[in-house]
Amino acid sequence: MNILRFSDLCARGRVSGKRVFIRADLNVPLDAAGRITEDTRVRASIPCIRMALDAGAAVMVTSHLGRPTERRLRPEDSLAPVAARMEELLGAPVPLLAGWVDGVTVQPGQVVLLENCRVNPGEKKNDPELARKMAALCDIFVHDAFGTAHRAEASTYGIAQFAAVACAGPLLSAEIDAITKALANPRRPLVAIVAGSKVSTKLSILKSLAAKVDQLIVGGGIANTFMLAVGLPIGKSLAEPALLDEARAVIAAMKARGAEVPIPTDVVTAKTFSAEAPATVKAAADVAADDLILDIGPETARRLAQQLQAAGTIVWNGPVGVFEFDAFANGTATIARAIADSDAFSIAGGGDTLAAIAKYGIEQQVGYISTGGGAFLEVLEGKTLPAFEILQQRASG
Repeated sequence: MNILRFSDLCARGRVSGKRVFIRADLNVPLDAAGRITEDTRVRASIPCIRMALDAGAAVMVTSHLGRPTERRLRPEDSLAPVAARMEELLGAPVPLLAGWVDGVTVQPGQVVLLENCRVNPGEKKNDPELARKMAALCDIFVHDAFGTAHRAEASTYGIAQFAAVACAGPLLSAEIDAITKALANPRRPLVAIVAGSKVSTKLSILKSLAAKVDQLIVGGGIANTFMLAVGLPIGKSLAEPALLDEARAVIAAMKARGAEVPIPTDVVTAKTFSAEAPATVKAAADVAADDLILDIGPETARRLAQQLQAAGTIVWNGPVGVFEFDAFANGTATIARAIADSDAFSIAGGGDTLAAIAKYGIEQQVGYISTGGGAFLEVLEGKTLPAFEILQQRASG
């Protein structure tokens, strides 16, 4: 992908003394007292900020947080907790500025955090006037928020149109490289794991991947729908009977290419959806009318693990069972360990997937962990993300 990279600008000495505007993803979870409960996104933003500071830039950083109303900054929407955490991580003051659209004062070697950008009127609608004002604040715009790359907003797209220079930060660059390696130029076999509660939310992803991958592993409620599509009983399990033809079409598309959608041969069932419910392993053909399928069975998990260990590239989105309940976690745990043990390049994304990776402690064994939920899904769908589109346009002149 032909884009300008901020790291290259720094290496060429083109950043010293410049005003650098970084769009980061600092949308962190807060508790009722306004304390950050998980700071991964703040920590992930630091390398780009340090890169700019070390290059002698005057640095401005902004992000959205929560779902604020335009023109109204509520205390719970403020980036104040983020500014405090940034100060700790950087070991330097990080002033928080409100009402910044019409002007920002910051000196080379300093960084300021610009208050929640979604409070600005016209942000979400990508208002050109707002975008031009943002662009006028800086000499270099750096997009480093993959989690927002699928949204064409003033601080993610419009500013990139009008800024003197628009480039990708290290986090966004790493996402682009990982996605290209996994989907555009994969080492074969290419195996995708797509799991979740509903086929409908990931149908376009399944269809897109069916044209690319060598094996398409489905899990969760999606797997139940595929089981029903091939005539297996699923009891009272979550499924979408209206989409059986769509599931069969995906299976047929894979088969036509000599590929497959592995259907579970055994499952783990319970009578109620509860962490305390007794778990029963059954052959897939023996699911009773009052059963809930809450995980793939050990035989299926072993078979899928063998396929993953032989893969060249693995794309993972979604746990294959209710891994939050220990009795129904074996399938996801087996998949996670197989990915960790595989020599394949692996890329994983999605909130539940990241939670599973953390639970099984395989962060260091996954080739790349994507920071963007919706953006990651849209890439799997085969869509061109607005952020990628505008950065490519600017790079080509």
